[in-house]
Amino acid sequence: MTVKPILLMLRTDSSGDIEVRAADPDAPQVSVLDFGVTRGDGVFESIGVVGGRPQALEPHLERLAKSAAMLDLPEPPLDVWRSAVLQSIELAGPDAADEELLVKLIYTRGIEGGDDTATGWVHLFSSGPYDHEREGGISVVTLDRGYRSDVATTSPWLLQGAKTLSYAVNKAALREAGRRGADDVIFISTDGIVLEGPNSTVIALIDGVYVTTPSSLGVLEGTTQAAFFADAEGRGAATEYRSITVDELRSASALWLASSGRQIAPVVSLDGEAVAQDPAFTSAAVGRLLAR
Repeated sequence: MTVKPILLMLRTDSSGDIEVRAADPDAPQVSVLDFGVTRGDGVFESIGVVGGRPQALEPHLERLAKSAAMLDLPEPPLDVWRSAVLQSIELAGPDAADEELLVKLIYTRGIEGGDDTATGWVHLFSSGPYDHEREGGISVVTLDRGYRSDVATTSPWLLQGAKTLSYAVNKAALREAGRRGADDVIFISTDGIVLEGPNSTVIALIDGVYVTTPSSLGVLEGTTQAAFFADAEGRGAATEYRSITVDELRSASALWLASSGRQIAPVVSLDGEAVAQDPAFTSAAVGRLLAR
């Protein structure tokens, strides 16, 4: 059974307190003048819900606050957002424990020409099955992101590392992947460093070490990747945050893309070249991630 979508709107009342109210997800709720609609001026988070439990709730809330700070948005009241996430799952009822869900947190600058009151809402919905990607793997192409790997330091106003609503470039990259016969993308910097996917974190097995790109290079901090690393370290494996060159990516023993919905999906081909697989390991790792 598919869980009916749940929508909670966060409003600031006349006293300045945040009110959370249930709303009809099929009815209009957001103004056409909202900066999130007109300018993509806002941030968001997508939290996986498995067995009725939100995964990595605190890291997601911390990342929401970090993204908001990078955009100079008002500091989000995380206690209210936390409560709204839990309330959305509760409103979904007992069926929420029977399928994988996503709960999306949206936080925008508010109404253009308004009173500078931010807009926020929480939307819970069925994420759909990911078995095909997890078991069969995904084909990936590398695309030039158009920035150097040090852009987060040299040009912080480009907001690299913030999870913003401005996803037009990411969606365009995924359409380009489709034109090339692939499922997903790994962005590469102009100086040849591996960055991230449009909505995922890259994990590479290089010389027996699980490696991912550090957030200091302008990539989003991966909550699922962090859980994968914690599990790997708990099992005695080595992990590392460092720059990965394109050549290292192509010669890696295995590759995965990690995200809140898919958990991890193995990369089976990179730019048309086959990538080695360990289906038993991936299956076990996905199971542990789902159970966390």
